[in-house]
Amino acid sequence: MNAKQEYRPAYQLSLVDPSEFWRTAAESISWDVSPTQILDTAARPTARWFPDARLNTSYNALDRHVREITTPEGTSGDQEGGRAEQPALIYDSAMTGSRRIYTYRELLDEVARFAGSMVRLGVKTGDRVVIYMPMIPEAVIAMLACARIGAVHSVVFGGFAAHELAARIDDAEPVLIITASGGLEPGRRVEYPPIVLAALDLAQTTAPRTVLVKQREGFPTIRFPAEQAATEHLPASSESVVARWLDWDEAQVGAEPAEPVSLAATDPLYILYTSGTTGKPKGVVRDNGGHAVALAWSMRNIYEVAPGQTMLTTSDIGWVVGHSYIVYAPLLVGATTILYEGKPIGTPDAGTFWRLVDEYKVDVMFTAPTALRAIRRADPDAALAHRHDLSSLRALFCAGERLDPATYEWSVETLLAEHPDCPVVDHWWQTETGWPICANPLGLQRLPIKAGSASVPVPGYRLRVLDSEGNAVAPNTEGNIVIGLPLPPGTLTTLWRDDARYERSYLSAYPGHYLTGDSGYFDEDGYLYVLGRSDDVINMAGHRLSAGGIEAAIAGHPLVAETAVVGIPDELKGQRPIGYVVLKAGVDIEAERLRAEVIERVRDRVGAIATLYDVVAVTALPKTRSGKILRRTMRQIAAGDSYEVPPTIDDAAMLPTLEKQIRDAVTLMEDKERIAAADAEADATS
Repeated sequence: MNAKQEYRPAYQLSLVDPSEFWRTAAESISWDVSPTQILDTAARPTARWFPDARLNTSYNALDRHVREITTPEGTSGDQEGGRAEQPALIYDSAMTGSRRIYTYRELLDEVARFAGSMVRLGVKTGDRVVIYMPMIPEAVIAMLACARIGAVHSVVFGGFAAHELAARIDDAEPVLIITASGGLEPGRRVEYPPIVLAALDLAQTTAPRTVLVKQREGFPTIRFPAEQAATEHLPASSESVVARWLDWDEAQVGAEPAEPVSLAATDPLYILYTSGTTGKPKGVVRDNGGHAVALAWSMRNIYEVAPGQTMLTTSDIGWVVGHSYIVYAPLLVGATTILYEGKPIGTPDAGTFWRLVDEYKVDVMFTAPTALRAIRRADPDAALAHRHDLSSLRALFCAGERLDPATYEWSVETLLAEHPDCPVVDHWWQTETGWPICANPLGLQRLPIKAGSASVPVPGYRLRVLDSEGNAVAPNTEGNIVIGLPLPPGTLTTLWRDDARYERSYLSAYPGHYLTGDSGYFDEDGYLYVLGRSDDVINMAGHRLSAGGIEAAIAGHPLVAETAVVGIPDELKGQRPIGYVVLKAGVDIEAERLRAEVIERVRDRVGAIATLYDVVAVTALPKTRSGKILRRTMRQIAAGDSYEVPPTIDDAAMLPTLEKQIRDAVTLMEDKERIAAADAEADATS
């Protein structure tokens, strides 16, 4: 087959004959009962994949790489994949200096024993288990142990406030909560047990039977009186808190290792609540069969990661990226995965990611554009990176927010200048999809890269860009990005116990399509440019302007490290865009000069209609813990509205400074307008 045709035939087959495409992909999975029906289009609220098949995800991630098999000749000793002694999980904590390597055999033993302790505590197939933990190996072990016995895990980002944890407890109704004595952030510790107890006080549903706590060094040691919740290190409990608190290690003493339970492919594997929700949270449900098939396919065909290779994903297990590409996908294909506890900068410096690449000979790295921008700001010449050997790195993937061209160019020309064969790949997906929607599929065919684009639709995703009336728009015209049904395997099957909300939120706006909520456009070559959330569109004098498009123009300014554009109300024009910028470390420029240069740059690259109302230099942008900029909060501050501190914010302490900087700038601009208006009136009457 001609190399140039490798992607296109695969994509066409996935749309024309999805059953045949995914039947072949399913051969990479070990099934208890192999699928005979690949797709059930009659299922509701959405089509289901492999409805008559059975498997266990934990078995596919661990056992099959370890257990001995007997060859047809009767000789013994071959092991499926031969990976029992290969590293499966590498734990590296910049916060404590701890490092540990688990082989596949060791990780399997840990998971099976912990699964056995959960069974002994009465956890059954179909029960929900909330995991509220920092980035430590026990978090991964807990997830895989739940998968092993068919319990549905719901990981809540460690450090979420009690109110957010309580909302997820109410919705999932877990029988068990697994937590740790605390998490570590640069310069501070977050103790988890008091948060858990406060959440149980707030929860409206029946409390879980048990809370398991993993003790960590450096935190108060909790002693657990039998059947008693309150201890000297926990707040006094209320009558509603009836859970017993047990120590992680003590709970496993004498537990028999649990064997994997055979589950229907359509049984739920986990619930993951979308971040930043208000009111009742939206619990995205992932199934077992489609999830395993899609993630295994993506590792080989998108990331080009083979068994035995090493993948570094610098996310958190509380987010979908951590679920998919720290925990499940690498293990499903027999690769080595790295669990990193730390930050891109400050733990101890902007070279920490490159140390990991060098030390563990990472083949493929996956990080967020926000992390690269933070590193670029702290180390603009990539001097710290150049102290490390990055020659093992074959690809650097980015997702979470759009990889702006300026950061892409810095990554290629500065960071990886000595490694021109290592592509920097922006790709796009969502919590709901669980794996990439658009990407450069390196395992199929390495396509040309276009800065600012997430490349092409991944096989299985029928992508379209529509206007508000549901009509397809022309190339290079912005619209709403939708995905034609059926969605491919691995995507959400529904929202937890709320099919109606699933249909209302995702399927009702454009019948026959899933609404991504993002806006963007295809170019003439079929490359998708994702510009941001649809509600980040600025309506200025009847013209719909993409905040993402304006941000891309601003980000190219040589002194700008990060930027966010928001629209605030304007009586005349409806909305007016304001650009907020974080300057690179050590640079200095007069405010008026910066404003003039950035406005001119936007006019040149976007057009005169996109004239910025103002450009404001701020010390930092508010972000979620997963690195997404909180534009809604910025809009509320700039408009003078009241706002609540978002539960997902990474550093709430920066908000007062940001608020003062934004409102001082608004006051200054309004003063200038009044002076200009007074001068104009004086000229008219003179």
